[in-house]
Amino acid sequence: MDTTILKLILLYVLDQMEIPVTSETLNEMCCSQNNWLSYMTLTEILPELVDARFIVSCTNGGVDYYKITQEGRDCLNYFFMKIPSSIRKEIGAFIKKNRQSFKRKQEYFRDYYKNRDGTYTVNLKIIDPTSTKLEMKINVANRAEAITVFKKWNDSASDVYSAIYKILIEGE
Repeated sequence: MDTTILKLILLYVLDQMEIPVTSETLNEMCCSQNNWLSYMTLTEILPELVDARFIVSCTNGGVDYYKITQEGRDCLNYFFMKIPSSIRKEIGAFIKKNRQSFKRKQEYFRDYYKNRDGTYTVNLKIIDPTSTKLEMKINVANRAEAITVFKKWNDSASDVYSAIYKILIEGE
């Protein structure tokens, strides 16, 4: 497929996601789970689109996030019909179904490790492209508890953040 069309596909993916995404997320969406781009093509065209100012990159915690710019949207709108309709439909359906899952994967960080005294520390974060919104470390008695907290984080991070915000900021 023509490189121009592949660039348009990447712009379309970023436009449909509506949130900044990491190169890891783009790789998973475009290369691993779908066959819209090859990994080599992605690594080649991503910096080209940044240089052309169709995509902007911002870094948080050493991780680059990419989002489409207004210039990128203008280009996409102008050349939208060059992307085969079957691919547009496939991308639209995939992103509609999986957007929240990908958002959680890159916003909610979790890890745990064993301490010298035999306890475990679970490190939990909520990250957005420009800052860390919440970071906390919880000390638990054993590995089973660490795994429980680790597994529950992605589903409960939003509720935990809301509760802490209410208590500390709103005073409730």
